[in-house]
Amino acid sequence: MVKEFFTIDDFHLEGKTCLVRADLNCPYDEKLGRIEDSERIAAHAGTILELAQKKAKVVVIAHQGRKGDIDFLPLSQHAALLSTHLKKYVEYCEDLFGSKAIEKIRKLANGDVVLLQNTRFYEEETVKFSDISDYGKTEMVKSLSKVIDYFISDGFSVAHRAQASVVGFAQILPSAAGRVMQKELEGLKNALDNANHPNIYILGGAKPDDVVGLLKFACKSNSVDKILTSGVLGELCIAASGIDLGSEKKKYFEKNGFDKLLMELSEYVSKYPQKIVMPKDFAFEENNARMEVDCLDYEKIAKGKPCFDVGGKTISNFEKIILQSKTIYFKGPVGVYENPLFEEGTRRVLKAIELADAFKLMGGGHSLSAVEKFGIDKTKISHISLAGGAVVEYLQGKKLPGVEALKEAYIRDMGKF
Repeated sequence: MVKEFFTIDDFHLEGKTCLVRADLNCPYDEKLGRIEDSERIAAHAGTILELAQKKAKVVVIAHQGRKGDIDFLPLSQHAALLSTHLKKYVEYCEDLFGSKAIEKIRKLANGDVVLLQNTRFYEEETVKFSDISDYGKTEMVKSLSKVIDYFISDGFSVAHRAQASVVGFAQILPSAAGRVMQKELEGLKNALDNANHPNIYILGGAKPDDVVGLLKFACKSNSVDKILTSGVLGELCIAASGIDLGSEKKKYFEKNGFDKLLMELSEYVSKYPQKIVMPKDFAFEENNARMEVDCLDYEKIAKGKPCFDVGGKTISNFEKIILQSKTIYFKGPVGVYENPLFEEGTRRVLKAIELADAFKLMGGGHSLSAVEKFGIDKTKISHISLAGGAVVEYLQGKKLPGVEALKEAYIRDMGKF
């Protein structure tokens, strides 16, 4: 593979101060009032520990939640979780680029780790600039860059966002991909460059906005043979094909703004009927039991009740296609797998992927949770991405600002290290 960016291996790290942009954004438990541990923290801990063991002074920056949301929190809990994963104390500083943070960084000893305040607590993190170079001129970037030797970009899952902490530092500092970023880019490049046929995409989940663009791209691409649709996307495709799923479903689409997707989906459903594989049946709840019904009869039998999974005919069809495939991308889940009544679709699809003789790529937090729940052998999955939206954009051939910043830093500093 042609070298496009520096990695940790390219820099002499002992005694150097490294700023690591990680993605520590975690699920939040409202009942307990605290964040939950996640695969992301465990993965980034690997990069951070390696830097510390190489006697670097490690400064970590990350975000949690969005302004106005209940999980928009300081990162003190994240520091505690990082300490657990590292088996090493991680100090927390409730400042990001002010005098407290600068003083804390200057006092670090070799091997020390400090986590700074939530980057999104500061407006300049999320402000949009028309000129990409302006991100490197923000006070956050200018202040921290004075006490940092190397920028380590480790958050592939935020690489699709043009934000100061993602792209700004690479414009000023020698910059490298951390181990998480490196693994993600190598795994995804492998999926694109070595996609054998049949190559299928399995698209589901509760957020169709995330995957409609990918469906449209895949329909036009000669590299993708079939797109298996489920979740809300599957329901929208069924509705776009002209099948009436009932007034309640229409209200649900309208309430969430999904009805706006129907017109563009109808064009693709009619134009690519051999490529887009839609559900044949759905499952709903009746008297605390799972009931299944063909799509054509859904409104008549389910009488407006929400569907929570695909039915047995759909699952069997998906299994057959999966087992015949040589490249598989799964962005699910297929249904509401958290409910035992409606886990069958996701469980059987994942089991088929596990058994398939193919290159297998998975992405998205809910996909990872389902893999854990159903005991899928991770060693049988070629690459499990910690990212969701970034993977979707990457597979469409879109340039990710965080990745492009690393590439530009490599071209700028090539030959210096």
